[in-house]
Amino acid sequence: MADKKQTEMKTAQQITDILPDDEILYDLAELFKVFGDSTRVKILYALFESELCVQDMAQILNISQSAVSHQLQILKANKLVKYRREGKAIYYSLADEHVCSIINQGMEHVAE
Repeated sequence: MADKKQTEMKTAQQITDILPDDEILYDLAELFKVFGDSTRVKILYALFESELCVQDMAQILNISQSAVSHQLQILKANKLVKYRREGKAIYYSLADEHVCSIINQGMEHVAE
């Protein structure tokens, strides 16, 4: 942060006035909790690289298909992944560019 332009100091009241509602902050905290599980992060990173089916993800992560499906359910509920059906197969991908950005920025941050 030291290399960013300094902004003017705000008073506690100014910050209080712009603070989002508790419900929004709660939702944000819940979203970040999803990233607190290394298996889910591995799934997201794999999907960052390519659209995949459950079988491929299970093979890549060396875990059971049911474990992958369980984690995908959580990721879908939090709107981080989407899916498409092709015949009997279901292929998963990251939900949108926001999720790609989160993964990309997170990787840049830990690489510093």
